[in-house]
Amino acid sequence: MTARPTRRPTRRTLVPAGAVLLATALLAACGTSGSGDGDATSSAPSDAPSDAPTDASSTPTTPAGYTAFTADNCGFSVDVEAAPERIVTIKSAMTDLVLALGAGDRLVATAYPDSPPVDAADADLVASLPVLADRVPTNEAVLSVEPDLVLAGWESNFSADGAGERSALTDLDVATFVAPSACTQAPYLPDPLTFQDVFDEVTQVGDLLGESEAAQELVATQTAALEELRAERAGASSTAGDPATAATALWWSSGSDTPYVGAGTGAPQMIMDEVGLTNIAGDLAGGWGPYSWEAATAADPDVIVLVDSSWNTAEKKKETLAANPVTASLRAVQEERYLVVPFAATEGGVRNVEAVRTLTEQLTDLQAAGA
Repeated sequence: MTARPTRRPTRRTLVPAGAVLLATALLAACGTSGSGDGDATSSAPSDAPSDAPTDASSTPTTPAGYTAFTADNCGFSVDVEAAPERIVTIKSAMTDLVLALGAGDRLVATAYPDSPPVDAADADLVASLPVLADRVPTNEAVLSVEPDLVLAGWESNFSADGAGERSALTDLDVATFVAPSACTQAPYLPDPLTFQDVFDEVTQVGDLLGESEAAQELVATQTAALEELRAERAGASSTAGDPATAATALWWSSGSDTPYVGAGTGAPQMIMDEVGLTNIAGDLAGGWGPYSWEAATAADPDVIVLVDSSWNTAEKKKETLAANPVTASLRAVQEERYLVVPFAATEGGVRNVEAVRTLTEQLTDLQAAGA
């Protein structure tokens, strides 16, 4: 059995800085062309988890009076009778959500860590957990830590050559759950993804973990923060005009010869709508999709949103754009009009409201500098 820290993490409120916090908020605080996989690069899974924590006496804190959970999750029936005590997360967006709901002490391992924790206070806890794989873990690696629940950011994480088929895991009494924002097939695919979909996902995972109250508090706080950002943007529009309204953008996630970009119905589009950016790839179906540098050059966007990940950093993307003769001609490249967002914030999850704030601030700074 893998040990965990005994301290139950403080619930954290993931809201934009300066946002109005609700007086009742106790809570102190993400691969297909659908709304899921924002990275087109594949990688072989790793079998060997890293070293686990050594305090074998620790036990997780689970909620009393758990209500049995039943859901149709991306077309797969999920039935959980008792509060999960040994949770594995695949993708940082799912780890973020578990931490935000105050259930971090029930994590036994993670996989596919694409961004550091939202809150620095969670860094030690996350660092103490085994990382089953840098990308998608094998079924053997997942089962080695004896989970009772695997939370995945993408449907594709569950496969025979990945974390395991969902039905096979269920037969072993391991429940599975995919972020609903990343479902890839109708009628489960969000089309388009909305902030209400994201908040509904928080609520559903809260119910699954037995943290319904924490989920309600988090949703209330993030809703208030989003409404404040909307009011600020509306105020700017009514007083001095909204320069962001006319700004066009390319949201580049991965790929070099063929860029993989934010398309018309996923989290990137949802966030750009709130910031006031016009997505030049908005006509592409799904949440993500392949684009071409020639099309980007023809559109000549005002800004380029760079997704920052450990395997393809924003700085590396800038170098790629400057070195490519096709993209070097773009005004945004020549004038370095870049906006940067962490990978985990590009998927439906608790970082999306903060992404609206930071991208709005970056855009405002560019405009103030005359870029």
